[in-house]
Amino acid sequence: MSTAKPKLNFYNTLTRSKAPFEPMDANNVRMYACGPTVYDFAHIGNGRAAIVFDLLFRVLRYTYGAEHVTYVRNLTDVDDKINARALRDHPDLPLNEAIRKVTETTAAQYQKDVAALGCMEPTVQPRATDNIEEMQRLIATLIERDHAYETNGEVLFAVDSMDEYGQLSGRSLEDNLAGARIAVESHKRNPADFVLWKQSSPEEPGWDSPWGRGRPGWHIECSAMSERYLGKTFDIHGGGLDLIFPHHENEIAQSRCAHGSHAMANVWMHNGFLQVEGQKMSKSLGNFFTIQQLLETTDFGGRTWPGEVLRLAIFMTNYREPIDFTQRRLEEALNLLEKWERAAGDTAPAAELAPDLVAQLADDLDTPGAVAKIHALIMDEGRAADGLALADLMGIKIKRDMAVDTSVAEKVAARLAALNAKSFAEADAIRNELAAQGIALLDGKDENGQRTTKWELKR
Repeated sequence: MSTAKPKLNFYNTLTRSKAPFEPMDANNVRMYACGPTVYDFAHIGNGRAAIVFDLLFRVLRYTYGAEHVTYVRNLTDVDDKINARALRDHPDLPLNEAIRKVTETTAAQYQKDVAALGCMEPTVQPRATDNIEEMQRLIATLIERDHAYETNGEVLFAVDSMDEYGQLSGRSLEDNLAGARIAVESHKRNPADFVLWKQSSPEEPGWDSPWGRGRPGWHIECSAMSERYLGKTFDIHGGGLDLIFPHHENEIAQSRCAHGSHAMANVWMHNGFLQVEGQKMSKSLGNFFTIQQLLETTDFGGRTWPGEVLRLAIFMTNYREPIDFTQRRLEEALNLLEKWERAAGDTAPAAELAPDLVAQLADDLDTPGAVAKIHALIMDEGRAADGLALADLMGIKIKRDMAVDTSVAEKVAARLAALNAKSFAEADAIRNELAAQGIALLDGKDENGQRTTKWELKR
């Protein structure tokens, strides 16, 4: 790797401006991204967030060195629906064990899905259920500092106790509505006060606590886990636009008030919304697609879609912009990948990637610009090695080996000879063998009427 580093600039939701990124410690760059609630399989909107922050992780590793970057992405397995299912299906097990059994399939599917999308494993992937004590300690501190209070079986955060509440979302205190994944009663000092801990009835699952047996609110888990693994203040916090309010606003309030700090994270980055074929994704509209459906079924567009195609399609739109996820866009991504593969031939990626080639990514993860750069390097500038190295950095898988396998050309020639010899069974057998390898054959005739066969790699 070159010793030179690109100068990174990121858009910060908190300041509503783009500015040079200066980590707190270049030898210990720390980022946190909100992961999924593992109640059900993750949808493609979840996939976009995973891809975006995986790219950020990669760019930070390239810039500061892999050993100097820590990426935490949580799994939310504390949720009233999960809790209820755990109690129903495994009443004889301790709650944490019951939740683990309920969520092990969906959590494993999420890991499989995002790996297929080209995402690296984060440094740490903590579960909320493994951090209940950390949440309780944070809540106790907020009560001690007069930022939280007990009432009617709940512990609530007092938003009036924080002068800068609403700074991230830009919402005034009067406009804010309480946000939580569990029901909120009307016994609050301020309608915007939100739940930190809620007592459970004898029929409901819960954990023992100083405020009675109960379960945590949604927002407290990320404050607790980010502190545990990254410290009281860290460099970057990411997530979808839908999390700005109330989730991220409330995380900031909890963390800053508990620690008396100026910030929870210095930079807040949010990816835009995703719609499908021009409409908001909704089960009622029949356009709700999980990552697993896209990868493994023909439910969208009548075919399966490889992870590298989905990843490239996501990159064709700037991460902060809304994206219209369409069959046409996936076909464009597929065609682009196949063009790169044919043009790259047997070229290997460059051993080093010069900082100037990362200029688009360094400029607030400008992925459309980076995709255009890959295309120019491979197709126009005769610099396929550099283009492949940039694609590698972005986690875009280009199947070089298959595209240039000389044995494919030999088999195509053997099939053509079999056809000319009217050995059709032999020709069909070769076609089937190549099809199993993802090779499509295109038969035709030249200007003299002689048989010709072209081939291409299909996904």
